[in-house]
Amino acid sequence: MPEKRKPSLLLTLGAAGLLIGGGATAYWVFLQSQGQLENLPVGSNIIPQDALVALSISTNTQQWQQLQQFGTPQIQAQLKTNLAQLGDRLLTANGYNYQRDIQPWVGKEVSIAFLPPPIPATSNSSPPSNSDRQQSLVMVLPIADRIAAKRILEQPKPSAQGKTRQRNYKGVEIRETQGAKAQYYSAAVLDGRYLIVTDRPQATDRAIDTYKGAAASLKQTAGYTNAFEQIATKQRFAQLYVNVPVAARIAAANPSRSFSPQGLAQLQNNQGVAATINLESEGVRLKSISWRKPDSQQVFAVENNAGKMQSRLPAETLMMLSSGNLQRLWQEYAREVQSNPQAPIRPQELRKGITSVTGLDLDQDLLSWMDGEFAVSMIPAAPKAGAPDNFALSLVFLVQTKNRNKAEQALFQLERVMRSKYQFQVQETKIKDRTVTNWIAPYGTVATRGWLDGDVAFFTLGAPVAERLIPQPQSILASAAQFQQTVPSALNATNGQFFLDVEPTVKALPLPQLFSGQQIFFDATRSIGVTSAISSDRSIRYDVFVALKKIGSR
Repeated sequence: MPEKRKPSLLLTLGAAGLLIGGGATAYWVFLQSQGQLENLPVGSNIIPQDALVALSISTNTQQWQQLQQFGTPQIQAQLKTNLAQLGDRLLTANGYNYQRDIQPWVGKEVSIAFLPPPIPATSNSSPPSNSDRQQSLVMVLPIADRIAAKRILEQPKPSAQGKTRQRNYKGVEIRETQGAKAQYYSAAVLDGRYLIVTDRPQATDRAIDTYKGAAASLKQTAGYTNAFEQIATKQRFAQLYVNVPVAARIAAANPSRSFSPQGLAQLQNNQGVAATINLESEGVRLKSISWRKPDSQQVFAVENNAGKMQSRLPAETLMMLSSGNLQRLWQEYAREVQSNPQAPIRPQELRKGITSVTGLDLDQDLLSWMDGEFAVSMIPAAPKAGAPDNFALSLVFLVQTKNRNKAEQALFQLERVMRSKYQFQVQETKIKDRTVTNWIAPYGTVATRGWLDGDVAFFTLGAPVAERLIPQPQSILASAAQFQQTVPSALNATNGQFFLDVEPTVKALPLPQLFSGQQIFFDATRSIGVTSAISSDRSIRYDVFVALKKIGSR
């Protein structure tokens, strides 16, 4: 009879070690995946990958109360109207009331996604119907209290929209409510973990397919998880994702806009934009990142050399935009603007305009030596007792160059044109120990140019402010309290910054209409600060802070 051997101690310990090690590894993997999900917008594993926009919003009532302290009565009224319309579209249409039916069980945030309408595969495809041209809405509500959710969601919900029906899709029970124009609003519970609500049955089916792994989700998008991990914050109020290729596809399908094939291809190199939004005591902070596809042939030069121009401007500066390399910035803009028919500056038109007015070539005569950090700013005129103000502001341009001789040649040529063609007087004068050149129009000094140190050229247009640049101001913008409180400083190495003191700037210089509701936004805003940095050869970070007025403040 064969001898029964007892398992050796070594084998037993080895097996135990494998079990413990495997268990520890599995637990570590579980924690890692949970950590990743914590950093992602809720529903990233449910929302289809081709979603145009996904927005995750906190359900914390204290944060909403904090948000209601900001702005003006007009903004608060508009916010309430927009939220009510969204609630009516998805929740009320399905018979739900948020406070009564959702709030008792919902998780700490909910997500809303916009799915694009189908695009015909070929030009010969039949055009979609009016209903098919519409975007679909998907709302994902995580269930934190299953008992409360089951008690509430299993109760029949009467709806004022029309008749209701039940259907089953891949084992998931779906409740549909017929709305106006044969539209069906759908609601379904996924494994007792999520309630999904949509405004189209097809969107519900797609969300179920995505959740079950039959279709790709946002979480599987290249760079998506890594992007949100880089901008993760605690106690966030909202997260946002914009799918750039899908946005480009939708815009290209719009017959009212014309996209060149080259321009569309440029835009398709980009993958997405992600942002995390936090509420703070004085305003709203946003951390954002944009990134390109991993196979994109276009990459960024990883240079973060900006940050010195803020120390060359006086503390009273109202607006400043700086970046690390004007020449490269223009080249990238000129290349990518082909994909945006609505761009405010058309490179070819600007080139023609510069040549027509000055006789200079924008790229060869000017930008070729503007290869360092630059800043564009607005500085208010210094008050003078008893003297009328011809100019309330001065536009100030600073640029660093590696080729001062070429810069001088271009500027001398420009001055010859101003004298001969426009009858300007060009006179040299001294400010402290520096020689500057004034361009004098028939109605007074218009512009002044000169050099700060050996390689930074300056140019002012409007109010005379050169005396406040030479020598370096005693009170500089970088040390001004409002600048420090507004412009984000977490990114140590930066590629550029933006600062705007809103109220005095808008009063002194009416701004063009850049977006809908612009004046309402400005009325509620004190200042805006942005800091950018090239984080890799395929991604750019943006930190933004908007200092807001509070209800009742002036």
